[in-house]
Amino acid sequence: MTIRNDLDPDILRVGHLLADAARVETLAHFRASDLSADNKLSQGYDPVTIADRAAERAMVGILARERPDDAVLGEEYGAVAGTSGLTWVLDPIDGTRGFVSGTPTWGVLIAVGDRDGPFFGIIDQPYIRERFIGGPGLATVTGPSGTHALKTRPARDLSDATVFTTFPEVGSIAEGAAFQQVAQRAQLTRYGMDCYAYALVAAGQIDLVIESCLNAYDIQAPIAVIQAAGGIVTDWQGGPAHQGGRAVAAANADIHAQALDILRGCPA
Repeated sequence: MTIRNDLDPDILRVGHLLADAARVETLAHFRASDLSADNKLSQGYDPVTIADRAAERAMVGILARERPDDAVLGEEYGAVAGTSGLTWVLDPIDGTRGFVSGTPTWGVLIAVGDRDGPFFGIIDQPYIRERFIGGPGLATVTGPSGTHALKTRPARDLSDATVFTTFPEVGSIAEGAAFQQVAQRAQLTRYGMDCYAYALVAAGQIDLVIESCLNAYDIQAPIAVIQAAGGIVTDWQGGPAHQGGRAVAAANADIHAQALDILRGCPA
């Protein structure tokens, strides 16, 4: 495992370039009266819009110019091979359902990682103009109230905790039941925040996000940001979560352990 004590300034520079470009492309279409969406699913609803595609194209174009040796994995256009050992993982709009509904809870996710997983991440909310950044020696949020350090909440009992997930059903019937066991013991449960819920963990506002059925581009940026702020992100067995699937993001080791005591019992 590679131990990184300092962040390459060029990665931070390019990360900001990507987030800035994605802001422009997404805000050009957010809450537009003529916004339409294609459905990726034959059953159910998983929308993709012109904004998703334009934002990813803009980011990939910047990487081709600024970091041509790095690999890229994007939600809309897939993988681009690289030779540096680093991969940029992009989700141009995490929460497209929220985007098409006009809610400001979607975000742009940008991560950089190696074979051990992500070590740098950005969660950017263009409409609110909040940018959460995490990496070696760096954990900040910049928004309407200025720039502040990110720090997760201190330990507390699950009965005093706030828990988030995006979809009330969570995933399978068994996964939904496992989540409900955690939620029933928590003080407060909220739904539907997409990547913004992970930003709230990093910002010290909530204690847990529990989800399943994730892709790598859904979780890698949140992992980097939350870990830089002092939190923990694993799968439901306590192992790595950066390839997607089930994930639990926790503010600290104590609340993480309490959640895993319940979630570990969920069958695969």
